Amino acid sequence: MFDHLGIPVSDLARSRTFYLDALVSLGYNIELEVSAEQTGDHAAIGFGANGKPSFWIGEGLPSSSIHVAFVASSRAEVDAFHRAALAAGGRDNGAPGLRPHYHPDYYGAFVLDPDGYNIEAVCRAPEA
Repeated sequence: MFDHLGIPVSDLARSRTFYLDALVSLGYNIELEVSAEQTGDHAAIGFGANGKPSFWIGEGLPSSSIHVAFVASSRAEVDAFHRAALAAGGRDNGAPGLRPHYHPDYYGAFVLDPDGYNIEAVCRAPEA
């Protein structure tokens, strides 16, 4: 549905470390970093896969009520994301598990990132 999404973060270095550690479990890495001089405004880091940055973090004032859900290919990836995000300094906002009120096979986990954003990994596939 979207090509890319960007969110402002209060500490780019801290958020870089958090997202790099948390998203590697889902197969996402840093695909591009741009400086304030390049953008004409602020530095930013793009995470994604296969050379395509789809999720961006950039220097700025954090907003409220941001929720981002990343696709996981399996329930094991959701579990791995949750563990990695907590180890990277995230705060638990919903342990891995089924959320059948969203969809019968909706398996997700939620963490709060360093700015308090609600970050999720979700798998909609039936249990293997």
